[in-house]
Amino acid sequence: MAWINGRTRNHLMPSESYLGCDVVIVNYNAGKLLADCVLSALTANVTHIIIVDNDSTDDSLSYLRAIKSEQISLLANDKNLGFAAGCNIGYARAKSDFILFLNPDCHLDENAVATLIKVLQSSPTIGMVGGLLTNPDGSEQQGGRRAIPTPWRSFVRAFGLHHLAQYYPNLFFDFHLHKQALPSHPIEVEAISGACMLVKREAIDKVGLWDEGYFLHCEDLDWCMRFRQNGWKILFVPDAKITHALGACSQSRKIFVEWHKHKGMIRFYHKFFKQQYPGPLMTLVIIGVSLRFLLVAGYVSGQHLLNTLKNSLK
Repeated sequence: MAWINGRTRNHLMPSESYLGCDVVIVNYNAGKLLADCVLSALTANVTHIIIVDNDSTDDSLSYLRAIKSEQISLLANDKNLGFAAGCNIGYARAKSDFILFLNPDCHLDENAVATLIKVLQSSPTIGMVGGLLTNPDGSEQQGGRRAIPTPWRSFVRAFGLHHLAQYYPNLFFDFHLHKQALPSHPIEVEAISGACMLVKREAIDKVGLWDEGYFLHCEDLDWCMRFRQNGWKILFVPDAKITHALGACSQSRKIFVEWHKHKGMIRFYHKFFKQQYPGPLMTLVIIGVSLRFLLVAGYVSGQHLLNTLKNSLK
């Protein structure tokens, strides 16, 4: 395993590309899940696995070092730069024409990468593809296939109005598509999850890198929006299965994650929907997002306090 300490994108220059598939994994305290993810990628016959570590403090790198493979490179940052910045750092080291951005809490089925590559290669207009994200129990996870969560769609979802979609499908459309019947073949969607994105280098060169203005969450939606704005199709591939231990890396910092999720939502709305939601309407959207964060943070804090009290009484 190649070891490179304290590197950032300023030290890394893109290299000449070649046909193949490189994997970029941004790690922060994923524990043993990181090693399991890397092992699953090695069985997928990928060219190179690039791990960008955002200054982890757990034992995830110890598990990683136990894997002996020349296909693995580790870029160790001296602070947590966020997910988007980590992806860009990893991409700068990649050489292949296809790059798989993969979360460290994902486990690839043996044929998942080959299936994704086949679909990505099937048309020059396809820019990125994603697979079937499943929970550890085998059920489909939300986010693997979805529509863009516009402010209105998010309002509908937040207040449970999506249940009215059976009566008014155009008005109360649910942007999460995982409850719909699983398609029998790859289909075009508005967005996939950043947990597993296989992307063409050619498309990245035209669309641009991940937006580092997002620290955590919504950067994948941003990229999907920009891909579609630049004429690239995004496909969901149901035959490519990836098990995703959703939230496993963020259990110890829930309020921190929620803060950046809601901050990212505001950035996303401002960036893409400011013209559709001008002035006072956008202000109401921002107030709504802020109130939602306060409610979620209050709930998380209350649950933590309750659990602490229960443990103290045992």
